[in-house]
Amino acid sequence: MNENIQKIALIPAYKPQQELTDLTAQLSQNGFSVVIVNDGSGVEFRQIFDSLSSSAHVIAHAENKGKGEALKTGMNYIRNHFKPPYFTVTADADGQHKIYDIIHVIQEAEQHPESLILGSRKFDKNVPFRSQFGNTMTRLVYQLSTGIKIHDTQTGLRAFSHKLIDSLIAIPGSRYEYEMNVLMELARNHTEIREIWIETVYLHENASSHFDAVRDSYRIYKEILKFSASSFVSFLLDYALFCLLSAFTGRLVFSNITARICSSVLNFILNQKFVFGMKDNTAQSAVKYFSLAIMILFCNTLILKMLTLTGISTFLAKIITEILLFIFSYIIQHHFVFRKEHKTI
Repeated sequence: MNENIQKIALIPAYKPQQELTDLTAQLSQNGFSVVIVNDGSGVEFRQIFDSLSSSAHVIAHAENKGKGEALKTGMNYIRNHFKPPYFTVTADADGQHKIYDIIHVIQEAEQHPESLILGSRKFDKNVPFRSQFGNTMTRLVYQLSTGIKIHDTQTGLRAFSHKLIDSLIAIPGSRYEYEMNVLMELARNHTEIREIWIETVYLHENASSHFDAVRDSYRIYKEILKFSASSFVSFLLDYALFCLLSAFTGRLVFSNITARICSSVLNFILNQKFVFGMKDNTAQSAVKYFSLAIMILFCNTLILKMLTLTGISTFLAKIITEILLFIFSYIIQHHFVFRKEHKTI
């Protein structure tokens, strides 16, 4: 490791235990400047943070704001108090990241200063089910959304150079969803994301985790959940009109095209306003969307016609067709139609 380059360890901490003190000592011994963000832990934890103030830069939130805000507070502090070049590694306060893995991750960042480096865990049978299930779900959602395969989307051990810090601070998210948002935004902007293996450590069945399975999972998955809801509402209109027109006219292609046009208008409005949150470039997005809609309409009608020729009922064929085109539609809208331009501060 280049001793002339500053190494900074950023640790967001909420109600920490002795493991934070041990980790800070190890980091200091290995040449790291340590920045700790007390994320509103309360007066009963003040003694722990006071004891660390002689060996680390300790910043405090008056109230709990969430891991994402704590990381951004720490990065703002680093940006304002350290001069480039420097490399930052984020680590959890609960002792689940070992010092040799932290060193390994930041060394990898030195070799790839334009990239985000992830310290990725191997999820074997000894990993708590909650963690295995959560990571599997986020991995699938991430791959579906970006086309990029990452083994451990939830790791808190990440390293990056000063070149990325402005971009990382600008990414939205206050709590656990922030780390997923980082991966999504960097993928959209073609920033390389690299993984290296680290030791998988879960202390006391991960009992120290402050992750709320329902609330925080919703924050992580809400983009695709909103898209699913929008698609379902549009599908209900599409299906109702298709059934009604088919019953009255008996013309499959006419019924499908008419229903699809009506539902596409509704779907565009919902996605533009509520799913992807696009306020600018509405005309440009509309052109892209309805170009996509024409292509999907062609595929939709073709698949529907082929399924009915195999003997499947018209109404069941319609449902199968919509399911087949759902994933394709999401990926194209996410990356092409409603893509947000990245801005740094």
